[in-house]
Parts: sequence; structure tokens; C-alpha cells
Amino acid sequence: MFFMDRRDAGRQLAARLEHLKGAEVVVLGLPRGGVPVAARVAEALGAPLDVCLVRKLGVPFQPELGMGAIGEGEVRVINDDVVRTARVTPDELAQVEAREREVLESRARRYRGGRESVGLQGRTVLVVDDGVATGSTARAACQIARARGAARIVLAVPVAPQDWTARLGGDADELVCVHAPRIFYAIGQFYTDFSQTDDDEVIACLDEAAARPVSTRPTPSRPAVPEDREVDVQAGAMVLRGQLTVPEGAAGVVAFAHGSGSSRHSPRNRFVAAGLNRAGLGTLLFDLLTEEEEADRANVFDTGLLARRLADATGWLRGQPETQGLAVGYFGASTGAAAALWAAAEPGARIAAVVSRGGRPDLAGPRLSAVTAPTLLIVGGHDPLVLDLNREAQARLRCENRLAVVPGATHLFEESGALEKGTDLARDWFTDHMAPVPHATA
Repeated sequence: MFFMDRRDAGRQLAARLEHLKGAEVVVLGLPRGGVPVAARVAEALGAPLDVCLVRKLGVPFQPELGMGAIGEGEVRVINDDVVRTARVTPDELAQVEAREREVLESRARRYRGGRESVGLQGRTVLVVDDGVATGSTARAACQIARARGAARIVLAVPVAPQDWTARLGGDADELVCVHAPRIFYAIGQFYTDFSQTDDDEVIACLDEAAARPVSTRPTPSRPAVPEDREVDVQAGAMVLRGQLTVPEGAAGVVAFAHGSGSSRHSPRNRFVAAGLNRAGLGTLLFDLLTEEEEADRANVFDTGLLARRLADATGWLRGQPETQGLAVGYFGASTGAAAALWAAAEPGARIAAVVSRGGRPDLAGPRLSAVTAPTLLIVGGHDPLVLDLNREAQARLRCENRLAVVPGATHLFEESGALEKGTDLARDWFTDHMAPVPHATA
């Protein structure tokens, strides 16, 4: 046995999640057995607790086969391949969804007793269950949390099969498990007490968390994160799709230059953007290339082309009503870092600060010595090749600069706490160096 009961499992799991303390996390427990585990985790992290209500949508003639899932707020995730293969009609799908929606809403009323669900938009969401067997429920919960606006999803469980990471695919950004034994028959075999959790226990856990003194929870001292606004970014003769987010009273705005083959939908960059938004900074995530241009891989690595697009997009950004007069910074990831530094080196660029995460600043070549914006280079400690390239690039910089190494992180910052650390470094660099910059006289 690994755990005495679910509360003991929650305490052990919380010890593996200390890197999330203070990261403005929302903890979601899967009812019913996951809620007592999640309650101990939320208490340890000083985070709000809520339930993640998910209802599987089963194929009418084969209910065990899921064709999708629904969550609160009219959120739905449909597997079109299953619907098509099973020949489920729109009316049949609607009937199943209506039935499951009724059950979901009934449980929401019972569990919360009139309280509103905790908002997930732009936040790190920690999905917790008492264990993973097949992983289907956990995957649905992660998909629902993503659809509700979570910027980053961490799935954490006390116990799971040894191959559980392969079963979960890419639905979570981080996976945490206390024990992953080779021989696994059922979750209950690893608990001394695995008695069924009833609705009353779920309600008691949620009530206890809601009654917790405010001083033990994260204090929301930063501006609320507004909704992303879909925009058409004019970059020269091209129109590029983007997402602009500007908190009220923003101190500046950061344009993102994505790495090779990435886009405005990059979950890592969206996570960083959400962290900047919470710090009162605006963000612009946009596609540097059109879909047709991305088909030619040479464009993906054309630093000069990407830098021109970024510079053109910066001109467009400065002309938007909500960003006029704001300082502009660049955040570049991977090859996008080279484009950011190249663009920042252009005469009259007036870029307030540049941050490179896991970047290739060396690809900016001779432009490095012309960069005047304060530059932060963030590199993983377990990314030796890129670390050496950043050291060489740093030696060519003549502006204020710093190289920050995140211990244990590899190139994509996928390790526990690595992306959070990188985000904190970027946030502090931008907030320390960005101030309103007046427009140059024509």
C-alpha cells in the first residue's frame, strides 16, 4: 500500500507540487474521489478549490464509447471522428448532450450550494484525481479546463500505471504522479482505505475550502486579465492573425516572436503571456507567417523575413487605441528570439526590453552589437548546446544584458516548475524596464 486514505494521498501529492505555490493556481478535483485529494493539495498551496464537473457523451447504442464530453458554461468537446464513424446524427448527439447537461447542472447546484464556479481564464489549472487507470476521465477534464480558458494545465494524481504519460497524450502541459508502479490492476489496490466518497464528503471539502480565511489564499493584487481580442495584424502587405490582450492601466505591451513552426496558439507562449497580463502588461501573440508561407520551411528559418514582419507588426501595434503611448517589448522563443533581437536592432525601433527564452540569439549575427534594448537571455541548465550559443551571443551584446539559467530545465522548459520560473524571470525583466515611450516626431 502507498496511501492510508485519500487525504494521506493528497498530502503526499502536495509535497510534489510545491513549485506551484504562489503561482495563482486553481485546484480542480474530479468528483467524487478526487475531491478529498484535491482539498489537501489546495490547502497546502493556499489555492482556491473547485470541482471539475465532466460528463462523458456516450454513443447512443454503445454508451461506454465516448464521442465527447461536456463541462460547465456550455463547454463541449466533441470527437468528430467517433461521431462520424458511429454515424451519430445531430439530433442524437443533441439528445445525449441535453441528458448529460441536466445531470451536470444538478450536481453543480448540489456541490456548490449556490457558489459560482472559480474562473480559469488565463490561469494555471491543477486537475487532481485519486488516481489514473484508463485516463479517459482525466483527459476529458483537461480538455474541458482548456476550453474554459486555462493557460496551463497540470494533471496530478497519487498513483497511475507506469505508462500513464503515453495514455494522456498532450492534453496536459505537465504531469505529476507520486507512484507509477509497473504492476497495476486498479487504483484501490494502493490504498488501505479506498471506501467510496459520497456527495456529502465532496460538499464538506468544498465548504471547508470556501470558508478558509482569506489570508491563506493568494491575494489578487494584480489587474484582472481581460479577454483576448482576435485581431488582424497589418504587417506590410500581409494580414496576419493575432490575439491582443491589454489589461486596464497597462504599463506596456509585449509582442511575441514564436519559434520555428510555432504560432499564436503555442501553449508555452500563451502561459507566459497570461503571466505578463496578470502583472499588468499587454501582450500580442500573432502568426509571423501565413499558412501558405509556413508550407515553405525556408521561410520558417528566414530570420530577416521574420524580423521585418515583427517590426511591421510593431508599427501596427503602436497605432491601436489601447496601446498608443505604451512601451513595447519583445519576447522571443527559440528561433523567434533571433527575429526579436534583429528587429530591436533596427534604427528607431524604440524597443524597451527584450526577453529570449530557450532562444537562438546567435542567429541574429552581426545585428547583436546594434541592440540597445535591455536584453534577458533565459536558458535551461540542461540545454548545453543552446546555453553555449547564448553565452557566445551575450559576449557580442553591448546593451544592458543578463543570462539567467533555469536549473534542471531542457530546451522546451517542460520540467516541473521550469516554465513558471522562466515566466517569473520574463515578468520581472519587463516590469523593471518598461515605461511609457513617447512617439518619435515624424
